[in-house]
Amino acid sequence: MSQDKQESGKSPRGSEGDPITIKKYANRRLYNTATSSYVTLDHLSQMVREGVDFAVFDAKSGEDITRSVLTQIIVEEEAKTGQNLLPISFLRSLIGYYGDNMHRMMLPQYLDLSIRSFSDNQEKMRDYMQGTFGTVFPFGPLEEMGKKNMEMFERTMQMFSPFPTGEAKPESDKSSKDESEKVSELEEQLAEMQRKLKALRKD
Repeated sequence: MSQDKQESGKSPRGSEGDPITIKKYANRRLYNTATSSYVTLDHLSQMVREGVDFAVFDAKSGEDITRSVLTQIIVEEEAKTGQNLLPISFLRSLIGYYGDNMHRMMLPQYLDLSIRSFSDNQEKMRDYMQGTFGTVFPFGPLEEMGKKNMEMFERTMQMFSPFPTGEAKPESDKSSKDESEKVSELEEQLAEMQRKLKALRKD
């Protein structure tokens, strides 16, 4: 009996507390070991929407490739008509941060916290609309919330920039002490930003 068949007895959600294991084979086919069936990126996208946790591994090497598969799902979704969620300006900015060690330390935390905050606000807005407007869709409040989120994002990115506009970059022989102080300052700014986001979620 093959290993895939042996795994067919697993629960649809895997072992308690564990994500479902998805195997990706050389032919790019994806195999759900919990259901003993092949799946597509659309299936995985639906699992994400349903809150089903899973991890994707290369069937040959055993390498965890979850990040690259999730990124591929985003690319597929963005390619669909009317499904564009990522503005071009955002994508350009994001690409620009790759290779920057300072932003690499701070940006992932900020983005994770931002999307969580947006999700919380989205639920509050949905409840507000259903309770106040019924089936009438209030574009104004949503547009205003979007503007506030973008303004907050831009302000935070300015805080994260180690060299604000008009300020000269430090010389290459700056001491490690100065670099350490700069990291500490950015960490304090991140903590302040987190407090502001938490306060926003309570509003």
